[in-house]
Amino acid sequence: MSAQAQMRAMLDQLMGTSRDGDTTRQRIKFSDDRVCKSHLLNCCPHDVLSGTRMDLGECLKVHDLALRADYEIASKEQDFFFELDAMDHLQSFIADCDRRTEVAKKRLAETQEEISAEVAAKAERVHELNEEIGKLLAKVEQLGAEGNVEESQKVMDEVEKARAKKREAEEVYRNSMPASSFQQQKLRVCEVCSAYLGLHDNDRRLADHFGGKLHLGFIEIREKLEELKRVVAEKQEKRNQERLKRREEREREEREKLRRSRSHSKNPKRSSKERFRDQDLASCDRDRSSRDRSPRDRDRKDKKRSYESANGRSEDRRSSEEREAGEI
Repeated sequence: MSAQAQMRAMLDQLMGTSRDGDTTRQRIKFSDDRVCKSHLLNCCPHDVLSGTRMDLGECLKVHDLALRADYEIASKEQDFFFELDAMDHLQSFIADCDRRTEVAKKRLAETQEEISAEVAAKAERVHELNEEIGKLLAKVEQLGAEGNVEESQKVMDEVEKARAKKREAEEVYRNSMPASSFQQQKLRVCEVCSAYLGLHDNDRRLADHFGGKLHLGFIEIREKLEELKRVVAEKQEKRNQERLKRREEREREEREKLRRSRSHSKNPKRSSKERFRDQDLASCDRDRSSRDRSPRDRDRKDKKRSYESANGRSEDRRSSEEREAGEI
């Protein structure tokens, strides 16, 4: 990769797809199904094992450092739960690797000379010490590269102790085997990366294996898978708690609505009685108001009735006098 390409990748990783106002790269979002969620979480096996003898080639889904930067920015505000997708991806990958390991073990068991369980246990002890030495030597190289000479020397002391134990284990194993059989290269399948390990591998070969990109890459993937399992379990538990809380709140609201509904269904009876009582009170008030009208109104009506009565009597006298005058 050229220096310019490296610089561009670095800017993508830091600033995302929107850097320099470049809108053409925003046609696909990090949430798109075509984007590799394992890549967004920096654990896609296609990336981790790139350049090893188990290089998987290009991933079928989109890998883009700028999209990863977009995701990292957006995930601070919202939980997209991409850990579940990545966990499923890594689980499938590791399960496939473990199946290959079992197949390799079976093939070795069929091709290598049968030995007793006791001898097999002694050979296994040699393999275990080989693995311990290889890991320690890989650590020594890492510490030396970091400039930590003092710590590196302490680990080398542990290497010498492991070498002494290995010589003793090899001697025990040699004494339990015929000379012709001992010379055979007894192989073992690495439980981490499925690579073959020899019983008589030298320190350099062991260090190259246990400190190599392939073995360390598988360790990284397996550790990331365990981390994702833990994160997913925690988030699912949190979501279940939130879901349970929302359901309890809904049930409480429904109970409250039901209580109010029952309360309203009883209130109309009391309200009708109160309405009738109010109507009676209003009628009584009208009666009282009619009785309590002003004295002037009553006097006016009494005078009118007296006037009408007096006029009626005067008319009667006038008509009788006219009849008497006619007779005369």
